[in-house]
Amino acid sequence: GQYCSSVNNCYLNVVDKAQIRGAVTCLSVPGGGYCTHTCTTDADCCFAQNECRSGFSQVCSPFTSTGQNYCFLSCDAATVAAIGAPSDSAFCQQYASPAFTCRSTGGGAANEKVCAP
Repeated sequence: GQYCSSVNNCYLNVVDKAQIRGAVTCLSVPGGGYCTHTCTTDADCCFAQNECRSGFSQVCSPFTSTGQNYCFLSCDAATVAAIGAPSDSAFCQQYASPAFTCRSTGGGAANEKVCAP
C-alpha cells in the first residue's frame, strides 16, 4: 500500500493493471488514503508484476466494518521478527511509508495486523 488521493495514484509501477486481482481502491483511512484492491485470498495480493514494492507478504483481510476484503502489507510478529525490525511500527515505517504504523484491520474474527496510515 501507499498513500493516495484517488485510484489514479495507485499501482503506477504495475506493468499490466488488468493482472491486478480485484478492484483497485483508494481507501479513506485516518491519516489519508491507502492504495489497495479487493481480494478473496492472500494469493490475490501481489499477483501482478511490480504490484508489491517491498517484497514482503501481504494479507487479504476485511477492513473495519466495510464487509469487504482488501490487500495489506502484513506486520505480524513472524514477519517483523524474521527481519529483525525493532518493532512492528518500525517495520511499517521502513517498508511501507515513514507515516505508517502497524494497526489492526478491525475486521472482526479475520482481523490482521497490517501497515496503514
